[in-house]
Amino acid sequence: MEQPEFLQLAVETLERLQIPYLVCGSVASGAFGEPRMTRDIDIVIDLRFGNVSALCEAFPAPEFFVTKESAIQAIRSGKQFNVVHPESGNKIDFMISRDDQWSKSQIQRRQRAKLFGSVEGFAASAEDIIVSKMIYYQEGGSEKHLRDITGILCIRAEKIDRDYISQWATRLKVAEVWSAVLRRLEKVGE
Repeated sequence: MEQPEFLQLAVETLERLQIPYLVCGSVASGAFGEPRMTRDIDIVIDLRFGNVSALCEAFPAPEFFVTKESAIQAIRSGKQFNVVHPESGNKIDFMISRDDQWSKSQIQRRQRAKLFGSVEGFAASAEDIIVSKMIYYQEGGSEKHLRDITGILCIRAEKIDRDYISQWATRLKVAEVWSAVLRRLEKVGE
């Protein structure tokens, strides 16, 4: 199963089950910036215990690997669980939405977007993708996150709400990363 087909199945399932979600990570940043290859699809979900069985059953064995126990543990811990398509090696990371102000803001600001070809679904806003990529960069230092951010800022330019990003960068303690991104953007423009 190719990634677009896998993503389509996930989006259709989440919408059918009325589970609030937003696609984030590289898939979403590619929708707003420069696409790049990735082996996993990141989706933030507001999953409740009552929906665990139905969600896991939408990805039946042996075609997929997922356990209800891992989904339940993810809800309890506020972490993530995976659905894997072993034949292709493709994976979806279902990340449980936290109960904080920024997570709530992300869900409220999500927007419909073309994610892969004809696959359409809810994605994090371009601004929230930038904020999350700054957090990932600060945690792990991977340049790919800075490239994704720069791609979004170059392509979306004046459509980006930089004040929103700046406010959340300060609140989430990634303001130094935001300053570095802006300096990097100036160099790209030279």
